[in-house]
Amino acid sequence: MPITPATATHSSSNGTSEAILLELVDENGVTIGTAEKLAAHQPPGQLHRAFSVFLFDEQGRLLIQQRALGKYHSPGVWSNTCCGHPYPGEAPFAAAARRTYEELGVSPSLLAEAGTVRYNHPDPDSGLVEQEYNHLFVGMVQSSLGPDPEEVGATAFVTPAELAQRHAKDPFSSWFMTVLDAARPAVRELTGGSAGW
Repeated sequence: MPITPATATHSSSNGTSEAILLELVDENGVTIGTAEKLAAHQPPGQLHRAFSVFLFDEQGRLLIQQRALGKYHSPGVWSNTCCGHPYPGEAPFAAAARRTYEELGVSPSLLAEAGTVRYNHPDPDSGLVEQEYNHLFVGMVQSSLGPDPEEVGATAFVTPAELAQRHAKDPFSSWFMTVLDAARPAVRELTGGSAGW
């Protein structure tokens, strides 16, 4: 994992994992504290900062990932290119770029902010709740993927029609359509009208 000021503070020198903290926010996205990651997702959920990334290839196809089966939250479901939580004090843009590299082995190009969306999505399978103030990012992927198998089970580049077909038959994350719909204006600006987003 690349060492940045954020990851240096959140990695332990002896290789053991420590509790992952998230930023708790108010309804306006203002930081009000921190909470341990799993605790923040226990019902009814604590509103916390998150991010979602949507990367496209040069044909305007969206890169989606299937979350690894070993993940404690929403394992095995399909979702957007990358999503996660900034460390306390880490800028959402930096966190989005960091996690995209950690999960998929690529650094996005032309990564741009695409607004925010606030949602409350219970996950019936895990019993956890996503109470998130989510920062959205869109960009391009122009290099080969190198997914981390502990994070990513599979990847696919899809057109809007292919996504609709896949969404009708395969399980997707509870938040996927909410974040995609919120990002659509920026997605259309990035991909152009002919891509169909």
